[in-house]
Amino acid sequence: MESRCVRGFLLLVVCLSSGQGFLQNVDFPGSDVVDLYSPSVEHCQELCTQHPSCLFFSFNRPDKSSGRFRCYLKSSSSGHPQSQVLLLGVSSGYSLKASPCFPQVFEDADFHGGDYRTLFTVNFEECQRVCTLDPVCQFFTFVMGNFSSPDVRYKCHLKFSWYVPRPVAVVLKAGVISGFSQKSQLTQHFATVCRSHLFSNTDLRGNDFLESQAVSPEHCQFLCSVHPQCTYFSFSSNDFRCFLKNNPNSMVARTKSNFTSGISSHLCQIDESTFNIEFRGSDFRSEVVTCVDICQEKCTEDPNCQFYTYHNGSFFHPDHRHRCYMKRVITMPTPSQVKKVDNVKSGFTLRNCRSA
Repeated sequence: MESRCVRGFLLLVVCLSSGQGFLQNVDFPGSDVVDLYSPSVEHCQELCTQHPSCLFFSFNRPDKSSGRFRCYLKSSSSGHPQSQVLLLGVSSGYSLKASPCFPQVFEDADFHGGDYRTLFTVNFEECQRVCTLDPVCQFFTFVMGNFSSPDVRYKCHLKFSWYVPRPVAVVLKAGVISGFSQKSQLTQHFATVCRSHLFSNTDLRGNDFLESQAVSPEHCQFLCSVHPQCTYFSFSSNDFRCFLKNNPNSMVARTKSNFTSGISSHLCQIDESTFNIEFRGSDFRSEVVTCVDICQEKCTEDPNCQFYTYHNGSFFHPDHRHRCYMKRVITMPTPSQVKKVDNVKSGFTLRNCRSA
């Protein structure tokens, strides 16, 4: 593929590919929305594509970010970076239509964290195949045969990343109604609504491995059902905190007001609107509608909308009444960290690839 290249100060080379539009050795300074770990510029571009506010990005290779791979998602009112500067080890580009297939394997890169299962495989191809066949595996790290610690050589680490949309913040607010798109990933894969096995005024003690925001005990149960490590959960209605727990051997309950607990119900979904609860942030557009049902319909019809918040006629600010806020967060697999580690290989599931 032909590229246009120009030479700059200190013989830095900037190349603009006519395919994916990556600017090599170019940084878009400032305008950051959020920064995330990412193993490649292609993956960083997909993160930008899925983020509701991101319009362009800069990706730092590990030589520019203390041995870590960092993806800086950016936005501006003009839709373009304020400036471009030459900087070795940085690649930049713009948001694209999402394409979730990532067949690349990344050498000497560890996708740190997210492990839910390990096994030994003869090579990284077999590790990737196992990940692809496992419905909850999102990515993997394989330890090569020449790794420094002989006891973990040939170990395949299967890893999980949230693939369902989760509101960043859930807060009490009068005059609002929030809910989820009825065509989102919250409803695509699950047939049964999570409405059973709930214990009121009960906390299941200890064994927490993850805390998340949730709108209700049923939503917390859904998050537990999705995560491969979760055996049971407790939900605090005071502050919308969902505690996912892992202990297949014992479960100790105690009475605690404003707590609801339960057991994972596999393949269940959350399907409800929640009154006087706001999903804060993650807006990508809004419009005035007459009622919450129309807001939910518009969110469901919009392929980018995952959940919504509607301000009804009793909302305290009259200028914001009857406004439907449509929201979106990143749901593609994202490692919690990507580190440079010799003699390991990491990659993503091939379930979404045509050749898989």
